[in-house]
Amino acid sequence: MNWTDLVVSPCATHHLVNNEPAYLARFDEVLKFHSPGLAPVRRDTFAWHVHPDGTQAYARRFQRTFGFYEGLAAVLSDEGALHITAAGEDAYPQRYEWCGNYQEGHCTVRDTDGAYFHITPDGRPAYRERWRYAGDFRDGVAVVQAADGRSTHINAQGLKLHGIWFHDLDVFHKGFARAKDARGWMHIDMRGHPIYERRFAAVEPFYNGQARVETVCGGLEVIDESGVILTVLRTETQSEFASLSGDMVGFWRTETIAAAVELGVFEVLPTTAASMAEKLAVQHDRLARLLRALSELNLVKQVSEVWHVTERGSYLRKDHPLTLSHAALEFGRHFPGMWSQLAAALRRDGGWTPPDIFGMLAADTTRSALHHQMLRSYARHDYPTVSSALNLVGNECVIDAGGGLGVLADVLLSQQPTLQLVVLDRPEVVALARATHTRRDQIQWVARDFFAPWDVSGDAVVLARILHDWDDPDALRILARARESMPLGGQMFIVEMVMSDNDPSGALCDLHLLMVTGGRERTLAQYTELLARTGFALKEAKRMNALSTVLIGEAI
Repeated sequence: MNWTDLVVSPCATHHLVNNEPAYLARFDEVLKFHSPGLAPVRRDTFAWHVHPDGTQAYARRFQRTFGFYEGLAAVLSDEGALHITAAGEDAYPQRYEWCGNYQEGHCTVRDTDGAYFHITPDGRPAYRERWRYAGDFRDGVAVVQAADGRSTHINAQGLKLHGIWFHDLDVFHKGFARAKDARGWMHIDMRGHPIYERRFAAVEPFYNGQARVETVCGGLEVIDESGVILTVLRTETQSEFASLSGDMVGFWRTETIAAAVELGVFEVLPTTAASMAEKLAVQHDRLARLLRALSELNLVKQVSEVWHVTERGSYLRKDHPLTLSHAALEFGRHFPGMWSQLAAALRRDGGWTPPDIFGMLAADTTRSALHHQMLRSYARHDYPTVSSALNLVGNECVIDAGGGLGVLADVLLSQQPTLQLVVLDRPEVVALARATHTRRDQIQWVARDFFAPWDVSGDAVVLARILHDWDDPDALRILARARESMPLGGQMFIVEMVMSDNDPSGALCDLHLLMVTGGRERTLAQYTELLARTGFALKEAKRMNALSTVLIGEAI
């Protein structure tokens, strides 16, 4: 009996040959045969491999067994995951949390810390780097994912093939790989370069010079390797005209959400529309129209006659730990007027000057409290992962300049309680923080203007989303004050979204900063220059996600 003739039965309890059972035994589960002619089987809580006649290949038993690839099979034992030989013997002494299959002499594994990498047949790492995820090798190239979620290609030695990072990525197939950037899916060459300009909602690998793609507007096309349309398989379900029109009415969403928060809709749910109209003193018919709009945005849902807040909508409740209710009012009530001056801001003779938003907040204590509560929610969402990138031992004095209500300070103290934390901010912000922070007594609060002498010193300074509020001259002044506050060799940590020279992502946020604070987002080269001009050398840039990169500088 040739093992290549055997197939898994429809009930997956045994194998068939010529549509007849290949043996008498029955199992709870069987998988297909692989070279050298063995198949994984499972019965009750035990798993092993069998020959084509159903007899055991060895005496050992495991929790799970998988097929043989390149002479080795992945198994899960009581001690962890590993590979075994056809004789059921360990291929190596190491144990992992999970093992893949060997491809081209390499296998993906995950260790107990959750890190992925590749091993050689002797169970040893093929290189030193560790990844958030790693895929199989094909033609000497594998896809790996970094901690920030982006992916690139590496070779068998673990070296980056082209050094370009993508939102998502596939291995190469006939010289091209599927890749996704901020604009959508495309195909790239071995250098990591797009082979055409267009982007798509989805793309398939090339097959004899052609690939099937789905457009962002729902159409299906077949393109060649230059991106030229060869045939249209399905017309687009939405035109670019309609898509652009949808972008232009984005303020509908902003105003709908702001009105719902202002009226207190999310605070009274769940309830009926009639009861809500009575509680909020609004017109019933118009409230029903608002609720339908909120339902379209997946913020509320109606079950029978009762309206409920969705998981997404719960972020707009004022009692949510990450509430966006304050953000809804800022974006809906205060920022639109600033944005309306964009054309004037761009004209040479527009007579526009950036608003003094921090002075405006200082003069309006109610809005100031709401604004900083908005910033606190974003900080609570983003900063827990940022703290892991700071090279702190635990005994340093850290100045969190512009630390607001102390969210980052709280995160740092929860992880390293022996740190000395100084939060420096405007007087009205410090007063609010002192009144609300749960660790107020563990933090030194310093009320200062960024541009005046700080009168404090520390081993490290953190500027988390501060420099983007200021244009270069003011950013340089802040960095100069930071340099005055630390010794030679002190550490500077800048947390910002770092823009790419080749990717438009973040450009709208950059315009938002221009109109609201007069600030700007920057590239890595621009931050490097700012640091160099104020007595720092950039040592490392750790990209945590699309919105947060930690730039680590050293005082020189």
